[in-house]
Amino acid sequence: MMKKLTILITLLFSTAIYLSATTVNDTIIIKSDDNLERITRDLDSLVNCWYVKMAIRNNPENTSDSIIGEFSDSVYKERLGKINSIINLPYNNIIRSCIHVYTERRLESTTAILGLQDYYFPMIEDIFDSYGLPSELKYMAVIESALNPTAVSRVGATGMWQFMHSTGRLYGLTINSIVDERRDPVKATHAAAKYLKDMWDIYHDWVLVIAAYDCGPGNVDKAIRRSGNRKDYWQIYYRLPRETRGYIPQFIAAAYVMNYYKEHHIKPLKIDLPVSTDTVMVNKDIHLAQISEVMNISLDELRSLNPQYKTGFVPGGTKPMSITLPMKHVGNFIDLTDTIRNHKHDVYLSRTNLTVNPAKSVYLPPEVKGKTKIYYTVKDGDNLGFVSEWFHVGLSDLRYWNDIYSNTIRVGQKLVVFVDPSKAPGYSKVNEMSFDDKQKTSGIPAVTATTTPSPAADSGESGFIIYTVQNGDTIWDIVKKFDNVTTSEILALNNISDPGKIQVGQRLKIRKKN
Repeated sequence: MMKKLTILITLLFSTAIYLSATTVNDTIIIKSDDNLERITRDLDSLVNCWYVKMAIRNNPENTSDSIIGEFSDSVYKERLGKINSIINLPYNNIIRSCIHVYTERRLESTTAILGLQDYYFPMIEDIFDSYGLPSELKYMAVIESALNPTAVSRVGATGMWQFMHSTGRLYGLTINSIVDERRDPVKATHAAAKYLKDMWDIYHDWVLVIAAYDCGPGNVDKAIRRSGNRKDYWQIYYRLPRETRGYIPQFIAAAYVMNYYKEHHIKPLKIDLPVSTDTVMVNKDIHLAQISEVMNISLDELRSLNPQYKTGFVPGGTKPMSITLPMKHVGNFIDLTDTIRNHKHDVYLSRTNLTVNPAKSVYLPPEVKGKTKIYYTVKDGDNLGFVSEWFHVGLSDLRYWNDIYSNTIRVGQKLVVFVDPSKAPGYSKVNEMSFDDKQKTSGIPAVTATTTPSPAADSGESGFIIYTVQNGDTIWDIVKKFDNVTTSEILALNNISDPGKIQVGQRLKIRKKN
């Protein structure tokens, strides 16, 4: 029911893992074939959030020094025992492996999550407290979305709390072509609180509540029936969907990391989110771009604070709508409301300027100012990384213009691209070019790699290194072998939508860097 944004990371264990007697009534063995296959798929996409992107740009140096990746089992167990929680937080080797994902493998994303917690956790705690929920349930948002309000899964689960369309509407969220309140951190957290409270009324066990949030109460009920009506998570473990078996260990690992990151010498990324914000209600249509241009506020910042407005258009004329602004701008906004609404009214508030994309059933953004819109038809062998290079546009812009949330595109799909008007005739010819000719237009110079290629790497074509995947490699291991290369760049360049499914012997193209 609640399909999550996950990343398939195979964590192999050479021996069977035993849970301590204090954790469960009956000692059970977790076999090695119950490998954890998910820890938050969109940890990588988190770095595409505007505030995180700005923080990384302003803090190019690693924010953490002398990382301590591992401690003894006794230390982990003792620390978990000291966390104030009414939810049982046991320890075993699966949980240890999940902790290592946050403290070692996914360190860059962990620092970003830690930087976001000061902005989002107080809000979540206040809302959960109003519903009588344990505040530690906030750690679910870490494994649901990495605290990313715009996260979208492969199956369409959206927002910080990863609601599917039907469930979001069931819990009162507005979802249409222009507004998606699953992306609204406050409203989505209220919806998540209602859902969790409903699950508590059914199970009266917080661990089962968390499991039901992940896979739905139907799956939990089936697991209970098939286990002889047992209602302990660890006793119904094998009857739960495979993915849900890893959800509780990930929750415990997230709780550990958010409480003990300092002990690992991990420093939160300094993210300049305005902790002091206020919400104003508008009862007339307005566009975030109007606010941006009149009040000289970054449009990206406004979109980040108001992610529920998919095109930037706020349909206040339909019913009162809320806009979140930094506190320092609220007074000016109230004074300038009429001026803002009259600014380029025909450009931003005319419904005819909202172009419908029938394939996605959403509205595309208004025309990009000063640019010419052209279309590119996807050919066999194309990927988004190539297309962005051929048209010299940003990969994130290409995704935004086409309402794409992954790296997957299909042959025959028409992509919208905005280009310099003076170069539009030349770019229009790209559609008819061969792949080799398109590569020649990308303007990538032949440069020498700044790293010493591993034995698995060869020189490949000009401007690239070809890396052959070795036994035991993950995409993150490969990234570490090369300087100034990001995970998302390799995924886009090689048209990989599922980073957990790279195969031994697969040849990956990696751009050489100056």
